Amino acid sequence: MPNWLNEFLYVLALSKKTQWAIILGCFFFVGIHLLGWYMLENFELQGPAKGIQDVIAQKIARKYDKVALIALLSFWVLAYKCYQKDKKRLW
Repeated sequence: MPNWLNEFLYVLALSKKTQWAIILGCFFFVGIHLLGWYMLENFELQGPAKGIQDVIAQKIARKYDKVALIALLSFWVLAYKCYQKDKKRLW
């Protein structure tokens, strides 16, 4: 195994903050997607706005996608910062 991979896995195994940031990022990503799906599952407009119901639902779904992606990326940035800090501490 390459030396850099050994170093990465070693620091990752000992860094609880990095592990939690990765886990929480994945959890919030899936959770926000499920919340968006649940909220839009029974989305229904009445009256003259019935024709644009699908368009509005798609726009709202895209907003949930963006929020989920932002949450995932922000937790990954936090994980990277924690990894760098622990790497300096351990090596």
